[in-house]
Amino acid sequence: MSSTGPSDPSAIDQKARNKRVAIICATAFFGMIGAAYAAVPLYKLFCQVTGFDGATRRAEQASAHVLDKTLTIRFDANVRDLPWSFSAVQTAQTAKIGETKIAFFKVTNNSDKPITARAVYNVVPEQAGPYFQKLECFCFSDQTIAPRATVEMPVLYFIDPKYAQDLNTRGKPEVTLSYTFFPAIDGKAQAEAAPKKPAKIG
Repeated sequence: MSSTGPSDPSAIDQKARNKRVAIICATAFFGMIGAAYAAVPLYKLFCQVTGFDGATRRAEQASAHVLDKTLTIRFDANVRDLPWSFSAVQTAQTAKIGETKIAFFKVTNNSDKPITARAVYNVVPEQAGPYFQKLECFCFSDQTIAPRATVEMPVLYFIDPKYAQDLNTRGKPEVTLSYTFFPAIDGKAQAEAAPKKPAKIG
């Protein structure tokens, strides 16, 4: 009967194979963890660039064309895990397609300390997301509100004229822009918990 000693080549090969398998498993494990952490911000970036899932898009300049067609733009405001009061100054506006409009939202910090939060947003119907263009918005960065302070925050926006040509949107006369403020943690809102649909208005 043969025995396998410490210097047996087969034993050395087996140890080398086990080590390689362990390294591959560890690399895959940490790779999956990294992908999981990156998934939410990458998904948000994708949505905001493409308008997918009702996300609005950031515009560099106003529309050069204004159509003689109007839409009703409704505004929805929510907070999650914050001692804030948050509302739209106007619950709705009438806007021509392509016309630059400004809407104001009001937030009050009801606590005795400054709080930083980030607003996440979406649009209903979802098909309107690629056409809802923002020039300026408080949602582009974290907002810090002083204790017991109330501030008004603007949103400068327009509806891209292509909205009127899209078969999925041209028969929809209303668009709802919804915001939800979340506590900012390490510069990021807890957006993965954001509701996909705004609350019904009226």
